[in-house]
Amino acid sequence: MALPLGFASAVVISSREAAEEVLKTNDLETCSRPKVMAARKLSYNLKDITFAHYSDSWRENRKVSMVELLNFKKLQSFKFIREEEMDFVVKKISNSALEQSLVAVDLSQIFMCLVANILCRSALGQNLHTNKFFDEKKIAKLVVQGSLATCHFGFSDFFPGKLENFADWLFQRKKGQLKRTFKELDDFYQHVIDDHLKSLDGPKSTDPSADIVTGMLDLVDKNGTTDMDQVKGVLMNIFLGGIDTIAIILIWAMTELIRNPRVMKKAQEEIRAVLGGKREKITEEDLEKVEYLKLIVKETLRLHPSVPSIPRESMSQLTIQGYDIPAKTWMYINVWAIGRDPKIWENPEDFIPERFINSAFNFKGQNFEFLPFGSGRRACPAVSMASTTLELCLLNMLYFFDWNLPNGMVGEDIDMGDVGNISFYKKEPLLLVPVKHH
Repeated sequence: MALPLGFASAVVISSREAAEEVLKTNDLETCSRPKVMAARKLSYNLKDITFAHYSDSWRENRKVSMVELLNFKKLQSFKFIREEEMDFVVKKISNSALEQSLVAVDLSQIFMCLVANILCRSALGQNLHTNKFFDEKKIAKLVVQGSLATCHFGFSDFFPGKLENFADWLFQRKKGQLKRTFKELDDFYQHVIDDHLKSLDGPKSTDPSADIVTGMLDLVDKNGTTDMDQVKGVLMNIFLGGIDTIAIILIWAMTELIRNPRVMKKAQEEIRAVLGGKREKITEEDLEKVEYLKLIVKETLRLHPSVPSIPRESMSQLTIQGYDIPAKTWMYINVWAIGRDPKIWENPEDFIPERFINSAFNFKGQNFEFLPFGSGRRACPAVSMASTTLELCLLNMLYFFDWNLPNGMVGEDIDMGDVGNISFYKKEPLLLVPVKHH
Protein backbone atom coordinates (compact mmCIF):
# COMPACT_ATOMS: atom_id res chain seq x y z
CA MET A 1 0.00 0.00 0.00
CA ALA A 2 1.44 3.37 -1.02
CA LEU A 3 1.04 6.34 1.32
CA PRO A 4 1.92 9.88 0.20
CA LEU A 5 2.93 11.76 3.36
CA GLY A 6 3.40 15.36 2.33
CA PHE A 7 6.48 15.38 0.09
CA ALA A 8 7.58 12.01 1.49
CA SER A 9 6.50 8.69 -0.01
CA ALA A 10 5.86 5.60 2.11
CA VAL A 11 5.01 1.98 1.33
CA VAL A 12 3.48 -0.50 3.77
CA ILE A 13 4.56 -4.14 3.30
CA SER A 14 1.95 -6.53 4.68
CA SER A 15 2.66 -9.94 3.14
CA ARG A 16 5.25 -12.61 3.87
CA GLU A 17 6.44 -12.68 0.24
CA ALA A 18 6.91 -8.90 -0.01
CA ALA A 19 8.65 -8.83 3.38
CA GLU A 20 11.16 -11.44 2.18
CA GLU A 21 11.88 -9.38 -0.94
CA VAL A 22 12.58 -6.32 1.20
CA LEU A 23 14.46 -7.93 4.10
CA LYS A 24 16.36 -10.65 2.25
CA THR A 25 16.48 -10.17 -1.53
CA ASN A 26 16.91 -6.38 -1.28
CA ASP A 27 18.26 -6.12 2.25
CA LEU A 28 21.26 -4.01 1.28
CA GLU A 29 19.16 -1.59 -0.82
CA THR A 30 16.59 -1.10 1.97
CA CYS A 31 18.61 -1.13 5.18
CA SER A 32 18.62 2.59 5.89
CA ARG A 33 16.13 4.38 8.15
CA PRO A 34 13.72 7.27 7.54
CA LYS A 35 14.79 10.66 8.90
CA VAL A 36 12.32 11.48 11.65
CA MET A 37 12.70 14.62 13.75
CA ALA A 38 12.24 12.99 17.17
CA ALA A 39 14.54 10.06 16.41
CA ARG A 40 17.23 12.49 15.24
CA LYS A 41 16.94 14.45 18.47
CA LEU A 42 16.90 11.49 20.86
CA SER A 43 19.74 9.69 19.03
CA TYR A 44 22.06 12.72 19.14
CA ASN A 45 21.67 13.38 15.42
CA LEU A 46 21.66 9.68 14.46
CA LYS A 47 24.84 8.73 16.35
CA ASP A 48 23.30 5.44 17.42
CA ILE A 49 22.66 1.99 15.93
CA THR A 50 18.86 1.77 15.71
CA PHE A 51 18.04 4.99 13.82
CA ALA A 52 21.33 5.84 12.09
CA HIS A 53 21.50 5.74 8.31
CA TYR A 54 23.33 2.87 6.67
CA SER A 55 27.00 3.79 6.32
CA ASP A 56 30.51 2.53 7.01
CA SER A 57 30.39 4.00 10.51
CA TRP A 58 27.03 2.34 11.21
CA ARG A 59 28.39 -1.04 10.08
CA GLU A 60 31.40 -0.62 12.33
CA ASN A 61 29.27 0.42 15.32
CA ARG A 62 26.95 -2.56 14.91
CA LYS A 63 29.86 -4.96 14.48
CA VAL A 64 31.49 -3.65 17.64
CA SER A 65 28.24 -3.89 19.58
CA MET A 66 27.77 -7.53 18.55
CA VAL A 67 31.38 -8.64 19.04
CA GLU A 68 32.35 -6.58 22.10
CA LEU A 69 29.15 -5.72 23.94
CA LEU A 70 26.43 -8.28 23.19
CA ASN A 71 28.43 -11.47 22.72
CA PHE A 72 27.36 -14.74 24.35
CA LYS A 73 30.06 -14.66 27.02
CA LYS A 74 29.11 -11.12 28.05
CA LEU A 75 25.41 -11.98 28.27
CA GLN A 76 26.16 -15.11 30.32
CA SER A 77 28.17 -13.01 32.77
CA PHE A 78 24.94 -11.15 33.65
CA LYS A 79 23.06 -14.36 34.48
CA PHE A 80 23.32 -13.74 38.24
CA ILE A 81 21.74 -10.30 37.81
CA ARG A 82 18.71 -11.67 35.97
CA GLU A 83 18.23 -14.35 38.61
CA GLU A 84 18.71 -11.95 41.55
CA GLU A 85 16.21 -9.44 40.19
CA MET A 86 13.72 -12.21 39.46
CA ASP A 87 14.04 -13.51 43.04
CA PHE A 88 13.44 -9.98 44.33
CA VAL A 89 10.19 -9.71 42.33
CA VAL A 90 8.97 -13.17 43.43
CA LYS A 91 9.50 -12.22 47.08
CA LYS A 92 7.77 -8.87 46.55
CA ILE A 93 4.70 -10.50 45.00
CA SER A 94 4.74 -13.27 47.66
CA ASN A 95 4.70 -10.72 50.46
CA SER A 96 1.83 -8.89 48.78
CA ALA A 97 -0.12 -12.14 48.42
CA LEU A 98 0.40 -13.03 52.10
CA GLU A 99 -0.23 -9.58 53.58
CA GLN A 100 -3.17 -8.58 51.36
CA SER A 101 -5.07 -11.70 50.39
CA LEU A 102 -7.03 -11.40 47.13
CA VAL A 103 -5.70 -7.91 46.38
CA ALA A 104 -4.59 -7.31 42.80
CA VAL A 105 -1.06 -6.29 41.88
CA ASP A 106 -0.14 -4.10 38.90
CA LEU A 107 1.87 -6.47 36.71
CA SER A 108 2.42 -3.76 34.10
CA GLN A 109 4.34 -1.69 36.66
CA ILE A 110 6.08 -4.73 38.15
CA PHE A 111 7.36 -5.98 34.79
CA MET A 112 8.51 -2.55 33.68
CA CYS A 113 10.47 -2.10 36.93
CA LEU A 114 11.86 -5.65 36.74
CA VAL A 115 13.26 -5.21 33.23
CA ALA A 116 14.51 -1.71 34.10
CA ASN A 117 16.46 -3.15 37.04
CA ILE A 118 17.94 -5.97 34.94
CA LEU A 119 18.97 -3.72 32.06
CA CYS A 120 20.24 -0.89 34.24
CA ARG A 121 22.45 -3.23 36.26
CA SER A 122 23.78 -5.39 33.41
CA ALA A 123 24.07 -2.73 30.70
CA LEU A 124 24.47 0.56 32.57
CA GLY A 125 26.01 -0.50 35.88
CA GLN A 126 23.24 1.22 37.86
CA ASN A 127 21.55 -0.57 40.77
CA LEU A 128 18.19 1.19 41.04
CA HIS A 129 17.52 -0.34 44.47
CA THR A 130 20.36 1.75 45.94
CA ASN A 131 20.69 4.59 43.43
CA LYS A 132 20.32 8.01 45.09
CA PHE A 133 19.41 9.82 41.87
CA PHE A 134 17.03 7.47 40.01
CA ASP A 135 14.67 4.85 41.42
CA GLU A 136 12.97 2.11 39.40
CA LYS A 137 9.61 3.88 39.12
CA LYS A 138 11.20 7.09 37.87
CA ILE A 139 13.23 5.11 35.33
CA ALA A 140 10.17 3.15 34.18
CA LYS A 141 8.25 6.42 33.68
CA LEU A 142 11.19 7.90 31.76
CA VAL A 143 11.33 4.85 29.48
CA VAL A 144 7.65 5.22 28.58
CA GLN A 145 8.05 8.97 27.95
CA GLY A 146 11.10 8.38 25.76
CA SER A 147 9.50 5.55 23.83
CA LEU A 148 6.36 7.55 23.10
CA ALA A 149 8.48 10.54 22.03
CA THR A 150 10.79 8.57 19.72
CA CYS A 151 8.47 8.58 16.72
CA HIS A 152 6.90 12.03 17.07
CA PHE A 153 6.81 13.52 13.59
CA GLY A 154 7.71 17.10 12.84
CA PHE A 155 6.51 19.07 9.82
CA SER A 156 10.11 19.07 8.65
CA ASP A 157 9.73 15.31 8.08
CA PHE A 158 7.10 15.90 5.39
CA PHE A 159 7.23 19.54 4.29
CA PRO A 160 10.75 20.94 3.92
CA GLY A 161 11.23 24.68 3.52
CA LYS A 162 9.50 27.78 4.90
CA LEU A 163 6.22 25.99 5.56
CA GLU A 164 8.06 23.74 7.98
CA ASN A 165 9.30 26.68 10.06
CA PHE A 166 5.84 28.23 10.24
CA ALA A 167 4.20 24.93 11.24
CA ASP A 168 6.86 24.23 13.87
CA TRP A 169 6.18 27.68 15.31
CA LEU A 170 2.45 26.90 15.51
CA PHE A 171 3.09 23.59 17.29
CA GLN A 172 5.80 24.56 19.77
CA ARG A 173 4.10 22.56 22.54
CA LYS A 174 4.98 19.17 21.07
CA LYS A 175 8.51 20.32 20.34
CA GLY A 176 8.79 21.53 23.93
CA GLN A 177 7.72 18.13 25.24
CA LEU A 178 10.40 16.50 23.11
CA LYS A 179 13.05 18.87 24.45
CA ARG A 180 12.06 18.18 28.05
CA THR A 181 12.11 14.42 27.49
CA PHE A 182 15.51 14.66 25.79
CA LYS A 183 16.88 16.72 28.69
CA GLU A 184 15.74 14.15 31.27
CA LEU A 185 17.21 11.28 29.24
CA ASP A 186 20.46 13.16 28.63
CA ASP A 187 20.81 13.87 32.35
CA PHE A 188 20.44 10.16 33.06
CA TYR A 189 22.98 9.11 30.41
CA GLN A 190 25.45 11.72 31.68
CA HIS A 191 25.02 10.44 35.24
CA VAL A 192 25.77 6.89 34.02
CA ILE A 193 28.90 8.03 32.14
CA ASP A 194 30.16 10.19 35.02
CA ASP A 195 29.64 7.30 37.42
CA HIS A 196 31.79 5.05 35.24
CA LEU A 197 34.50 7.66 34.76
CA LYS A 198 34.73 8.12 38.55
CA SER A 199 35.16 4.36 38.91
CA LEU A 200 38.24 4.52 36.69
CA ASP A 201 39.97 6.86 39.13
CA GLY A 202 38.63 5.60 42.44
CA PRO A 203 36.54 2.91 44.14
CA LYS A 204 34.26 0.89 41.87
CA SER A 205 30.73 2.32 41.96
CA THR A 206 29.17 0.46 39.06
CA ASP A 207 27.37 -2.88 39.27
CA PRO A 208 28.82 -5.08 37.82
CA SER A 209 32.30 -3.80 37.07
CA ALA A 210 32.26 -5.13 33.47
CA ASP A 211 28.86 -3.85 32.31
CA ILE A 212 28.19 -2.79 28.72
CA VAL A 213 28.91 0.91 29.33
CA THR A 214 32.33 -0.02 30.69
CA GLY A 215 33.01 -1.84 27.44
CA MET A 216 31.86 1.17 25.41
CA LEU A 217 34.09 3.58 27.32
CA ASP A 218 37.04 1.20 26.93
CA LEU A 219 36.48 1.27 23.16
CA VAL A 220 36.26 5.07 23.17
CA ASP A 221 39.55 5.21 25.05
CA LYS A 222 41.24 2.79 22.63
CA ASN A 223 40.05 4.76 19.61
CA GLY A 224 41.25 8.02 21.12
CA THR A 225 37.92 9.82 20.63
CA THR A 226 36.04 12.09 23.02
CA ASP A 227 32.66 11.95 21.25
CA MET A 228 30.35 11.06 24.13
CA ASP A 229 27.28 11.72 21.96
CA GLN A 230 27.96 8.43 20.21
CA VAL A 231 28.09 6.65 23.57
CA LYS A 232 24.84 8.33 24.59
CA GLY A 233 23.21 7.35 21.28
CA VAL A 234 23.94 3.68 21.94
CA LEU A 235 22.80 4.11 25.56
CA MET A 236 19.49 5.37 24.18
CA ASN A 237 19.12 2.18 22.10
CA ILE A 238 19.82 -0.04 25.11
CA PHE A 239 17.75 1.98 27.56
CA LEU A 240 14.62 2.67 25.49
CA GLY A 241 14.80 -0.26 23.09
CA GLY A 242 15.79 -2.84 25.69
CA ILE A 243 13.46 -2.10 28.59
CA ASP A 244 10.07 -1.36 27.10
CA THR A 245 10.09 -4.02 24.37
CA ILE A 246 10.73 -6.87 26.84
CA ALA A 247 8.28 -5.52 29.43
CA ILE A 248 5.57 -5.12 26.78
CA ILE A 249 5.84 -8.78 25.74
CA LEU A 250 5.69 -9.94 29.37
CA ILE A 251 2.53 -7.90 29.95
CA TRP A 252 0.85 -9.28 26.83
CA ALA A 253 1.92 -12.85 27.66
CA MET A 254 0.28 -12.74 31.10
CA THR A 255 -2.76 -11.01 29.59
CA GLU A 256 -3.23 -13.83 27.09
CA LEU A 257 -2.63 -16.49 29.74
CA ILE A 258 -5.30 -15.10 32.07
CA ARG A 259 -7.70 -14.90 29.10
CA ASN A 260 -6.90 -18.50 28.15
CA PRO A 261 -7.02 -20.59 31.35
CA ARG A 262 -6.52 -23.84 29.39
CA VAL A 263 -3.12 -22.64 28.24
CA MET A 264 -2.12 -21.36 31.67
CA LYS A 265 -3.14 -24.63 33.36
CA LYS A 266 -1.24 -26.72 30.82
CA ALA A 267 1.88 -24.58 31.24
CA GLN A 268 1.76 -24.67 35.04
CA GLU A 269 1.24 -28.43 35.13
CA GLU A 270 4.24 -29.02 32.87
CA ILE A 271 6.46 -26.57 34.76
CA ARG A 272 5.61 -27.91 38.21
CA ALA A 273 5.90 -31.54 37.11
CA VAL A 274 9.33 -30.97 35.58
CA LEU A 275 10.78 -28.72 38.28
CA GLY A 276 9.25 -30.41 41.32
CA GLY A 277 7.02 -29.04 44.01
CA LYS A 278 9.25 -27.25 46.51
CA ARG A 279 11.79 -25.18 44.64
CA GLU A 280 12.84 -21.95 46.35
CA LYS A 281 14.64 -20.55 43.32
CA ILE A 282 14.50 -20.85 39.53
CA THR A 283 17.71 -20.70 37.49
CA GLU A 284 18.31 -20.17 33.79
CA GLU A 285 19.35 -23.82 33.46
CA ASP A 286 15.69 -24.68 34.11
CA LEU A 287 14.65 -22.96 30.87
CA GLU A 288 15.79 -25.94 28.82
CA LYS A 289 13.30 -28.20 30.63
CA VAL A 290 10.05 -26.37 29.80
CA GLU A 291 9.16 -26.68 26.11
CA TYR A 292 5.56 -25.48 26.32
CA LEU A 293 6.68 -22.19 27.91
CA LYS A 294 8.80 -21.48 24.82
CA LEU A 295 5.71 -22.02 22.64
CA ILE A 296 3.82 -19.47 24.75
CA VAL A 297 6.58 -16.91 24.19
CA LYS A 298 6.46 -17.50 20.43
CA GLU A 299 2.67 -17.20 20.28
CA THR A 300 2.79 -13.95 22.28
CA LEU A 301 5.41 -12.53 19.92
CA ARG A 302 3.23 -13.50 16.94
CA LEU A 303 0.07 -11.82 18.25
CA HIS A 304 1.67 -8.89 20.07
CA PRO A 305 5.02 -7.85 18.59
CA SER A 306 6.21 -4.95 20.73
CA VAL A 307 7.31 -3.14 17.54
CA PRO A 308 4.44 -3.94 15.13
CA SER A 309 5.91 -2.03 12.18
CA ILE A 310 9.60 -2.09 11.14
CA PRO A 311 10.73 1.15 9.45
CA ARG A 312 13.24 1.13 6.57
CA GLU A 313 14.18 3.45 3.73
CA SER A 314 15.19 2.48 0.20
CA MET A 315 18.63 3.74 -0.82
CA SER A 316 18.11 3.17 -4.56
CA GLN A 317 15.25 2.41 -6.93
CA LEU A 318 14.13 -1.21 -6.76
CA THR A 319 11.21 -3.49 -7.57
CA ILE A 320 9.10 -5.25 -4.92
CA GLN A 321 6.36 -7.67 -6.02
CA GLY A 322 6.45 -6.11 -9.49
CA TYR A 323 6.05 -2.55 -8.17
CA ASP A 324 8.70 0.12 -8.77
CA ILE A 325 9.87 1.65 -5.48
CA PRO A 326 11.82 4.93 -5.89
CA ALA A 327 14.90 5.75 -3.85
CA LYS A 328 14.26 7.51 -0.51
CA THR A 329 10.89 5.75 -0.08
CA TRP A 330 9.93 5.04 3.53
CA MET A 331 9.09 1.35 3.90
CA TYR A 332 7.14 -0.09 6.84
CA ILE A 333 7.13 -3.88 7.31
CA ASN A 334 3.74 -4.59 8.92
CA VAL A 335 4.86 -7.34 11.31
CA TRP A 336 1.51 -7.20 13.14
CA ALA A 337 -0.49 -7.92 9.96
CA ILE A 338 1.83 -10.70 8.75
CA GLY A 339 1.58 -12.38 12.16
CA ARG A 340 -2.22 -12.45 11.81
CA ASP A 341 -2.44 -13.31 8.11
CA PRO A 342 -5.11 -16.07 7.66
CA LYS A 343 -3.23 -17.29 4.58
CA ILE A 344 -0.36 -18.28 6.86
CA TRP A 345 -1.92 -18.94 10.27
CA GLU A 346 -4.97 -21.05 11.10
CA ASN A 347 -7.34 -19.19 13.43
CA PRO A 348 -4.88 -16.27 13.50
CA GLU A 349 -6.70 -14.22 16.16
CA ASP A 350 -6.67 -17.06 18.70
CA PHE A 351 -3.92 -17.66 21.25
CA ILE A 352 -2.81 -21.23 20.46
CA PRO A 353 0.81 -21.98 21.46
CA GLU A 354 0.45 -25.53 20.10
CA ARG A 355 0.65 -24.16 16.55
CA PHE A 356 4.45 -24.02 17.07
CA ILE A 357 4.84 -27.69 18.03
CA ASN A 358 7.23 -29.36 15.56
CA SER A 359 7.48 -26.01 13.77
CA ALA A 360 10.75 -24.78 12.32
CA PHE A 361 9.69 -21.16 12.87
CA ASN A 362 11.98 -19.12 15.10
CA PHE A 363 12.13 -15.42 15.83
CA LYS A 364 15.70 -14.82 14.67
CA GLY A 365 14.76 -13.41 11.27
CA GLN A 366 14.93 -16.43 8.96
CA ASN A 367 11.15 -16.93 8.82
CA PHE A 368 9.40 -14.02 7.17
CA GLU A 369 6.00 -15.12 8.47
CA PHE A 370 7.28 -14.34 11.95
CA LEU A 371 9.40 -11.21 12.42
CA PRO A 372 9.06 -9.86 16.00
CA PHE A 373 12.76 -8.91 16.10
CA GLY A 374 13.14 -7.96 12.44
CA SER A 375 15.53 -9.53 9.93
CA GLY A 376 18.63 -8.85 7.90
CA ARG A 377 21.19 -6.18 8.64
CA ARG A 378 18.77 -4.24 10.83
CA ALA A 379 17.60 -7.16 12.99
CA CYS A 380 17.58 -6.58 16.74
CA PRO A 381 21.08 -7.40 18.06
CA ALA A 382 19.82 -8.38 21.53
CA VAL A 383 17.47 -11.25 20.67
CA SER A 384 19.21 -13.69 23.02
CA MET A 385 19.06 -11.27 25.96
CA ALA A 386 15.37 -10.58 25.32
CA SER A 387 14.27 -14.21 24.92
CA THR A 388 16.15 -15.35 28.05
CA THR A 389 14.61 -12.58 30.16
CA LEU A 390 11.11 -13.31 28.82
CA GLU A 391 11.32 -17.02 29.52
CA LEU A 392 12.88 -16.64 32.98
CA CYS A 393 10.22 -14.17 34.12
CA LEU A 394 7.27 -16.20 32.85
CA LEU A 395 8.71 -19.37 34.34
CA ASN A 396 8.86 -17.74 37.78
CA MET A 397 5.37 -16.24 37.47
CA LEU A 398 3.81 -19.58 36.52
CA TYR A 399 5.76 -21.77 38.96
CA PHE A 400 5.35 -19.80 42.18
CA PHE A 401 1.86 -18.31 41.70
CA ASP A 402 -1.64 -19.04 40.57
CA TRP A 403 -3.40 -16.02 39.09
CA ASN A 404 -6.97 -14.68 39.19
CA LEU A 405 -8.79 -11.65 37.86
CA PRO A 406 -10.00 -9.12 40.47
CA ASN A 407 -13.54 -8.17 41.43
CA GLY A 408 -15.34 -11.01 39.64
CA MET A 409 -13.91 -10.10 36.23
CA VAL A 410 -13.70 -12.67 33.44
CA GLY A 411 -11.27 -12.82 30.55
CA GLU A 412 -13.66 -11.09 28.16
CA ASP A 413 -13.71 -8.03 30.43
CA ILE A 414 -10.01 -7.28 29.89
CA ASP A 415 -9.34 -4.17 27.80
CA MET A 416 -7.07 -5.28 24.93
CA GLY A 417 -6.50 -1.77 23.57
CA ASP A 418 -2.94 -0.54 23.01
CA VAL A 419 -1.16 2.77 22.61
CA GLY A 420 2.22 3.83 21.25
CA ASN A 421 4.30 5.18 18.39
CA ILE A 422 7.04 2.62 17.73
CA SER A 423 6.51 0.27 20.70
CA PHE A 424 2.87 -0.43 21.57
CA TYR A 425 1.88 -0.75 25.22
CA LYS A 426 -1.23 -2.33 26.67
CA LYS A 427 -3.38 0.75 27.18
CA GLU A 428 -4.81 -0.25 30.57
CA PRO A 429 -2.56 -1.71 33.31
CA LEU A 430 -2.79 -5.47 33.86
CA LEU A 431 -4.15 -6.03 37.39
CA LEU A 432 -4.14 -9.64 38.61
CA VAL A 433 -4.54 -11.33 42.00
CA PRO A 434 -1.55 -13.55 42.92
CA VAL A 435 -2.10 -16.70 44.99
CA LYS A 436 1.11 -18.26 46.27
CA HIS A 437 1.17 -21.86 45.09
CA HIS A 438 3.55 -23.30 47.70
